[in-house]
Amino acid sequence: MAFGIDRNTLNKWKRKVDRGEIAFLTHYWLDDRFPGCTSVTKVGCNNYEQLSEWGSKYGLREEWIHRDERYPHFDLFGDRQKQILFAEEQWDQLEKFHPSTK
Repeated sequence: MAFGIDRNTLNKWKRKVDRGEIAFLTHYWLDDRFPGCTSVTKVGCNNYEQLSEWGSKYGLREEWIHRDERYPHFDLFGDRQKQILFAEEQWDQLEKFHPSTK
């Protein structure tokens, strides 16, 4: 279940993905399959090759791309999510969803 995101933020992410940019969208998320995880970051780009190359920098495999027709993306959560957000200097998302990470 996703929550804690507004339509404006979602639409900004979609526009960036549509333009072929690497775009980050973090929101609160609960799923029994991933105990202890309270948020997810969707890293999207409509250019699969560019998204795959970006992911390979962080050890993300191409087959992990969620092949959504319009908004392909990686789903990041847990420690890997925090490490990548930090490396990508996504400070606003880190502070909002992981306030203890600095």
